[in-house]
Amino acid sequence: MLKDLGVKPYTFPMPVLMIATYGEDGKVDVMNMAWGGVCAENMVALNIDEDHKTSENIKKRGAFTLSIADVPHIKEADFFGIATGNKMQDKFERSGLHAVKSARVDAPVIQEFPLTLECKVAEIQHTSYGFRVLGEIVNVLADENVLDEKGKVMPEKLQAFVFDQFRSGYYAVGEKVGQAWHTGAELMKK
Repeated sequence: MLKDLGVKPYTFPMPVLMIATYGEDGKVDVMNMAWGGVCAENMVALNIDEDHKTSENIKKRGAFTLSIADVPHIKEADFFGIATGNKMQDKFERSGLHAVKSARVDAPVIQEFPLTLECKVAEIQHTSYGFRVLGEIVNVLADENVLDEKGKVMPEKLQAFVFDQFRSGYYAVGEKVGQAWHTGAELMKK
C-alpha cells in the first residue's frame, strides 16, 4: 500500500557534485551541490542559492568546473557542503586538496576528483523557483585510472557516491546491474 508523504524533493539518487570557481581575488572556492546535473547533451544545470560565494563567482567569471565527488574524498566533499566561502576565507586550503587552472575556462580543476566537466556559463536564470545557472560543457577531464583501454569512463572505478534526500546519507555507487537498451528489450517482443 502506498502512503502519502506530502510535497518533498524526494528523488534517488541525487548526484553529489563539486562546483569549483575562482573568487574575485583569484582564490579557489568549491561548493557541494546535489540539486542539479546534466540537462542536455552538452549542458548542465546548477540549482543553487544566489547568496552563495560560488554564485557570485560564477556571475563574475562566467565559468565553473563540475566534478564528481569520490569516496576517497568524501570528508572533503562533505566539508564543502558544510562550510561557506562567505564566512571562511581559507575554506579550500583547509581541505588539503589541490587545484590547477583549467586550460579551457576561467575556473579551477580539483586534481583529486576523478572526473571534471569544464563549463562556461550559457545562461543565468532568475525565476520564481530560484537561481539557476546553465553551463555549456566545453570539455571533460578524467583521471587515467578511471578509464578502460578504449578511453571510456568505468563507473565502478570512479568510486562516486550519491546523496540520499530521505535521511541525508551518502551511498557509494558502481555495481553494474543491467545494460541500457538491452536488459528490457525482451519486453519489446510481447
